[in-house]
Amino acid sequence: MSHQPAVATKMSGEMDKPLIGRHLDSDGSLAEAPSGAPKVGILGSGDFARSLATRLVGSGFNVVVGSRNPKRSAGLFPSAAQVTFQVDAVSSPEVIFVAVFREHYSSLCRLSEQLAGKILVDVSNPTEQEHLRHRESNAEYLASLFPTCTVVKAFNVISAWTLQAGPRDGNRQVPICGDQPEAKRAVSEMVHAMGFMPVDMGSLASSREVEAIPLRLLPGWKVPTLLALGLFVCFYAYNFIRDVLQPYVQERKNKFYKLPVSVVNTTLPCVAYVLLSLVYLPGVLAAALQLRRGTKYRRFPDWLDHWLQHRKQIGLLSFFCAALHALYSFCLPLRRSHRYDLVNLAVKQVLANKSHLWVEEEVWRMEIYLSVGVLALGTLSLLAVTSLPSIANSLNWREFSFVQSTLGFVALVLSTLHTLIYGWTRAFEEKHYKFFLPPTFTLTLLVPCVVILARGLFLLPCFSRRLAKIRRGWERDSAVKFTLPTAPALAEKTSHV
Repeated sequence: MSHQPAVATKMSGEMDKPLIGRHLDSDGSLAEAPSGAPKVGILGSGDFARSLATRLVGSGFNVVVGSRNPKRSAGLFPSAAQVTFQVDAVSSPEVIFVAVFREHYSSLCRLSEQLAGKILVDVSNPTEQEHLRHRESNAEYLASLFPTCTVVKAFNVISAWTLQAGPRDGNRQVPICGDQPEAKRAVSEMVHAMGFMPVDMGSLASSREVEAIPLRLLPGWKVPTLLALGLFVCFYAYNFIRDVLQPYVQERKNKFYKLPVSVVNTTLPCVAYVLLSLVYLPGVLAAALQLRRGTKYRRFPDWLDHWLQHRKQIGLLSFFCAALHALYSFCLPLRRSHRYDLVNLAVKQVLANKSHLWVEEEVWRMEIYLSVGVLALGTLSLLAVTSLPSIANSLNWREFSFVQSTLGFVALVLSTLHTLIYGWTRAFEEKHYKFFLPPTFTLTLLVPCVVILARGLFLLPCFSRRLAKIRRGWERDSAVKFTLPTAPALAEKTSHV
């Protein structure tokens, strides 16, 4: 054994001791790692290797780090960790973390004899280009280079920050895959000891899928975001034609200054309102399908199934647009154009010799309109807050269902009232049909009104009782059909449940 570890450890300065020098007790104090602690090896001296060593030392493990230049790397690791050359670091530990990039795997081949029979934990991640270029995963490639070792894929979805800060500040789940159950069990015990939750993903062939997890950028948000952007573009173009283009073409008035704020503020509530209705429309369609089929044991169409799975994201985007609408509304009186309009209105009132301008109906309408809008935004805020995992996990199913279903429907009703009060009689006045296009709010009412009417119908006893029976397992005669596999020519048989 080389004497380099003692020299390297002594070179670690006092700066690293408060950070990662000893393992954490339950009360948060620092203590030396036990002398009989299990020994773990790490190959690599990068950011992830340092964070991994920090977490392992804090979890009570005896850590040995193998580096090509231990003198230079020793000061970056915990003082309780032993930093030495790679060949010395892999001699005694049975579990060794390989924290180097794929292109450096071949440089470890000189350690094949020392690594024989040991468990190698691959923590690497490929880039998108590497993932597409290579047909085998990093873990499979490592296993092909070291056939006498057992390779386990783990910790690739955990960031260096999460390792240092602890699982409470990040995702607790650690996907694990490998071909040897004993090796996976040993790594799973280490994951538990470090405060994370192991998730068995199967054999090492699954490592390609596991390595693809960090490459995904908000996979559940792609379709909802595109939907929100599409609605925004459509409504923005519609409002541009009505509020900017029509006055310019027919009245020669330049209203292009409305594009940054006014048109955007008119568009945002339309998007938020339609998105909120699209959260509850798939539930209505699913209930209608169950009533028509007379069973709950048949799969929904794929498009409806994906729609149901994206309701959370659609609802959060609806809240985002509604919150932006509220902020933009507060900014409306701050615009210079608004001040000019007030001055011009005051001048017109003076020239017309009007000392008092007060329309009782408009005053009451705006008061109720604003009040209902605030209530709708407040209810929608509750839905958004309870969508957070930390809040949702503290609620039982009945509480969560009440907030997301009942209060969500209340938010949709309040938003509908908010829209109707805003429109008032404009839908019936010819002057509001610019370029023969109806007011924007009339277009947004279509889907929400369908959802509200359908939910109202499902409350009727003739529908609600039947739907409740179906969801408790009841099936209508001839609802479930199957064909005997041994006699394909036979007619379809009916299951009577």
